[in-house]
Amino acid sequence: MMRAFVVRPVCHPVDLLLLVKAAVMGIVEGLTEFLPISSTGHLILAGSLLDFTGETAKVFEIAIQTGAMIAVLWEYRLRLWRAVRGVGSDALARRFVLNIAIAFVPAAVLGLLFGKAIKAHLFAPLPVATAFIVGGLLILWVERHHKAAYGARDLQGTRHARVETVEDMSARDALVVGCMQCLALIPGTSRSGATIIGAMVFGLSRKAATEFSFFLGIPTLMAAGAYSVWKQRDALHAADVPVFVIGSVLAFFSAWLCIRWLIRYVSTHDFVPFAWYRIAFGAVVLLTGTMGWVVWAD
Repeated sequence: MMRAFVVRPVCHPVDLLLLVKAAVMGIVEGLTEFLPISSTGHLILAGSLLDFTGETAKVFEIAIQTGAMIAVLWEYRLRLWRAVRGVGSDALARRFVLNIAIAFVPAAVLGLLFGKAIKAHLFAPLPVATAFIVGGLLILWVERHHKAAYGARDLQGTRHARVETVEDMSARDALVVGCMQCLALIPGTSRSGATIIGAMVFGLSRKAATEFSFFLGIPTLMAAGAYSVWKQRDALHAADVPVFVIGSVLAFFSAWLCIRWLIRYVSTHDFVPFAWYRIAFGAVVLLTGTMGWVVWAD
């Protein structure tokens, strides 16, 4: 169990194995955070396989999301700095910042109200696997609808999109995407999947939906990480620090690579492969768990 690392010296061989597990979890977080395949779901499943579970592990899984969000800050640092600097004088900058704030509120409120119950009942492999399959089917449906509406060649939907860029979004658009993000409170749903696919349904181009999902993740996941660590501060110890640092650093680097790849990918591809991946992965987890071939720990 993950709690073991708080009572052993960092130099202990068991702790070295724990650091390796933390590194693997960090890479999993970074590679899956911005793809529509659920980073939380993958972390729960990976943690189960690695015997990286327990209350401290749940805090770790949320905290290392901050590393992935720093990757967004770094990749879009100039654009974000222009927005912050122009809040007082630039109408577009003010609208951008306000839209992020509006979209942040719904999930923040519901997370505070129901976060404890969700962690108690849904942070387990089998509910996650079910959410994987349902989410994959929804992505297939949305992509089919998108192609029927815009044509198979117009993957971006920009020729027909009501909102072509993030800067074109209204406060109503931001609120709608923020409400879609609430679905991601269910582990296995995927925050990026809910926001990107939901935004496309309501008229955003694929690129605008993807970028806004990146930006919305900054306050959402950083706030969730800080809140989780603060709530569990009495259960954390100085010996936990190396584990959290390694996980966060590797989450940053793997997320940064994923962001750069994903922006190029969405310009010429749809999300259908991710949908089939979700369905197949969820089915494997359900099958192995039901048949007793793998004991998925809660």
